[in-house]
Amino acid sequence: MPADRQPLGELRLLVLDVDGVLTDGTVILGAGDEELKAFHTRDGAGLAIWRDAGLLTTFISGRGGAAVRRRADELRIGRIWERARDKQHAFDEMLAHFGVRESQVVAMGDDVMDLPMLARSGFSAAPADAAVDVREAVDLVVPSRGGHGAVRDLVEHLLRATGRWTYGSAAAR
Repeated sequence: MPADRQPLGELRLLVLDVDGVLTDGTVILGAGDEELKAFHTRDGAGLAIWRDAGLLTTFISGRGGAAVRRRADELRIGRIWERARDKQHAFDEMLAHFGVRESQVVAMGDDVMDLPMLARSGFSAAPADAAVDVREAVDLVVPSRGGHGAVRDLVEHLLRATGRWTYGSAAAR
């Protein structure tokens, strides 16, 4: 871990881009203004495990929409940032809203518009299929692609690294 990075145990808030992280980036447009998105249940389980560990989550999305709001509601995420064309501004609002420092944030993004948010975070991650510039800039590239368990990979990595993972064969005994 670079010297200027916060110890993993200090992380309090998980900030996620949506398209390309929680989804595979595909957007299906229906008649009218309906947008369909597919979310992976393993990511949802990972976010529930993160929440049960007493940690916070939010989304900062350049798009947003009803499907994103519904997913946030299902995951009991109370505040998200949608249609955030300026993710730097949204990131500043998010820090103030949650009362956390940049060093307490873990962020995951997949494309170049996420780079400023990733650079400001105490720990940064990307899905395996993120843009090359993003993969080269983050602290961790997880093995799964966006929308296919990448968030779960990140959550499990962080909780295991901090001794807060309570699952697996040892926990079952």
